[in-house]
Amino acid sequence: MGITIQEASRKSGLSAHTLRYYERIGLIHEVDRRPNGHRSYAAPDLNWLDFLTKLRTTGMPIAAMCRYAELRRQGSESFAERRRLLQAHRERVKAQIAQLTGDLAVLDHKIDFYTAQENE
Repeated sequence: MGITIQEASRKSGLSAHTLRYYERIGLIHEVDRRPNGHRSYAAPDLNWLDFLTKLRTTGMPIAAMCRYAELRRQGSESFAERRRLLQAHRERVKAQIAQLTGDLAVLDHKIDFYTAQENE
């Protein structure tokens, strides 16, 4: 038997509202229900939520995540398109990392400057 939406929320770090929203827009399949009608999340659901969280954290738009979920439901015939989608996202993430690395270097330089001024 799976876990409740509250437990899935705690384990995934996503609010119950977000889990319901993800289900409503098709990011996650309609979750199994217990006899009382409450959602029941299984381990594969939590793994998928973890992956979705990684996509979202790295800035993938919800529309692209929905496209990926749609392709995933198509099975192995969509492997090539899913790979292309993830590769394009990976390139955007790498560009963001490069930008942030440069920005961090500027911050480090300023911190070093102020530290040196304080130590004079």
